[in-house]
Amino acid sequence: MAMDPGIINIVPLRSGVAAAAPAIAAQLTYRGGPLLQNVNVFSVFWDAAWLSSPMSDVAAQMNQFLQYIVTSPLLDQLGEYSTAGLTIGQGQFIGTAVVSNSSPGSSVDDVDIQSFLQNAISSNANFPQPGANTLYMVFLPTGVTVTSSGAQSCQNFCGYHSSIHGQIFYGVLPYPDCSGCAGGGAAIDALTEVTSHELCEAITDPIPGQGWYDAANGEIGDICAWQSKMLGGYVVQLEWSNQTNSCV
Repeated sequence: MAMDPGIINIVPLRSGVAAAAPAIAAQLTYRGGPLLQNVNVFSVFWDAAWLSSPMSDVAAQMNQFLQYIVTSPLLDQLGEYSTAGLTIGQGQFIGTAVVSNSSPGSSVDDVDIQSFLQNAISSNANFPQPGANTLYMVFLPTGVTVTSSGAQSCQNFCGYHSSIHGQIFYGVLPYPDCSGCAGGGAAIDALTEVTSHELCEAITDPIPGQGWYDAANGEIGDICAWQSKMLGGYVVQLEWSNQTNSCV
């Protein structure tokens, strides 16, 4: 099956300076595309490395985070982006899988990640089938570089989300092996922050640019990139609120 031509929305590297207000006033507008009304999150840990400590510990922590975050106040605040006929509410964590019989290698492109996902969905009984609310969150182990459309993790981005033909929604979370993504803190904190960014964007703009989007500033998380808060004991990113005209 032909792949989409790299239509993604990325989390950029940390700039090392305090986040500035958008140069052009931010205002997300709805473009008529789908929204994930009650997101069903399925985590995917690709590579046998996730079966052994310390990576298995990280996987367990991320699953605990995902279980918490889908019914947290972070999801509640996205309700302001409900539209006529599309109501955004809390979601579910519907399961997890470690795919240990294949490996992304030391470098993997988004095209290969799409192919991996499609193959796993069609052949692995542990994988849920795609649906209007299904979101696959793909985690890569330490030492793996992710590329897409000429951009590279730890050089240009720390994570991204996209869709395959507008039917399979997914996020990609490279391990934060660099200071531009880890920011000098714990890897788990960087992962929860980037994952929260991608989760909120995938819910409000699952096909990048077709849901809630700002042509000048990007998606709900882009406007507030690397502004964080503690929620339920986890580091999460602030997200843009049209109602308060601020990052909350």
